[in-house]
Amino acid sequence: MTALAMTAAVRRGEVSPVELVEHHLARIEAYAGLGAFVTVSAEQARSAAKAAEVAVTMGEPLPPLHGLPVAVKDLTATAGVRTTYGSVAFAEHVPDTDADLVTALRAAGTISLGKTATSEYGTTLYTETEAWPPARNPWRTDLSPGGSSGGAAVAVAAGLVPVAHGSDGGGSIRVPAALCGLVGYKPSRGLVPGSGGFGLATHGPIARTVADAAALLDALAVPVPGEPFPAPAPPPGGSYSAALRRPTGPLRIARHTTPPLYDTPVHPDCRAAYERASALLAGLGHEIVDVPAPYDPAMLADFRVLQCGLGGGRGTTKMARWLADRARRYTAAEVLAAHARLTAAVRRAARALAGYDLVLTPTLARPTVPIGHFAAMSPEEDFDQQTALSPYCSVHNLSGQPSVTLPVGTTPDGLPVGALLAAAPGADATLLAVAAAVEDPAGWKERHPAIWTKLPSATVKPDPRSL
Repeated sequence: MTALAMTAAVRRGEVSPVELVEHHLARIEAYAGLGAFVTVSAEQARSAAKAAEVAVTMGEPLPPLHGLPVAVKDLTATAGVRTTYGSVAFAEHVPDTDADLVTALRAAGTISLGKTATSEYGTTLYTETEAWPPARNPWRTDLSPGGSSGGAAVAVAAGLVPVAHGSDGGGSIRVPAALCGLVGYKPSRGLVPGSGGFGLATHGPIARTVADAAALLDALAVPVPGEPFPAPAPPPGGSYSAALRRPTGPLRIARHTTPPLYDTPVHPDCRAAYERASALLAGLGHEIVDVPAPYDPAMLADFRVLQCGLGGGRGTTKMARWLADRARRYTAAEVLAAHARLTAAVRRAARALAGYDLVLTPTLARPTVPIGHFAAMSPEEDFDQQTALSPYCSVHNLSGQPSVTLPVGTTPDGLPVGALLAAAPGADATLLAVAAAVEDPAGWKERHPAIWTKLPSATVKPDPRSL
């Protein structure tokens, strides 16, 4: 079942919120070795599920995602539930209040099963910290699921929750979604409250289907007074779920494979996924146009200044310490000047791409990396190699554009590979509608890692050969 199929079954009385919660808690316990969760809030979830079940039986008006199990990334405060930010310094930290998005998720009817693993303070594109065991990719457990929303992607890919919340300041939703064979959506700047770091970071959904991602986005995109960035105009039909059903008409889609932030070779498997996405989009009637890369990789120097300035908190990992040390070397004026130059580069790119509705690139330059891949590197090499893995995603954080990775490809041995689509700021409805149209011909909805059916499941019959 998709997330939306689960909520529909709850409304029809075919499955109860208690059954859904118990089913997913059992999977979380069975697959604890994947490192998806830092904290499992089982008792709170069971209590919420019982209350949700009473609401169904009493015939009360139900919110759109009533009874749906979800998970919240461990960078986001949840009242009464341990929130560690991926750091030993906060290993026993329990906030008194909820972040706005946690309040929004609860109001939409979801039930949180706990907090998913992240890198320390979200500073790396892999989920390996000194506080907790590494998160492991369900497709092959010696491989990294990426980061910093690595635990969220593992949880969805392994069927521990149907959808999960993530956050993305430079690819942290899209990188793990691509490595774990999922839909990862970074919304337009200002659409979801809680933007951080010059507006680079935003919250968004990780899901198995575009419709599930749109439904979770609807739950997250609740206006909050005092936000620093204005929200885009509401989508046609009043929700992103409704916008999926609107035809988009033929669009002009620019494409290129030149990495914007790092001069690195692009793996043939990543190129193959990009070509397959191009063919799928062309098959839907869209015009695909090869364009010169609109960005200069020399931007990396300024991007590094900005990332060090934003990530320079007190941490315990060598990468966090290096970022903090680099941050102390930059004056506020230097950080602001780097941001100004990056903003100018983004504006030039926007002019170069004027006249195109969407932009297609690979999601990553490499299809996979093993756990521990970055461990032996110096922090500076680590930073550069993370950028070499993911040289495409961060420019959309700089520009505020919506961006989605779609699991359209596979490696020869069956690992998932993503392709990346981006739209103009505020054009989330168009981007999601095109992504939804690609989904069925791409055939990723029923593609799961082998461990998916190794447990008895309420929604998938196990293959006896996998037990």
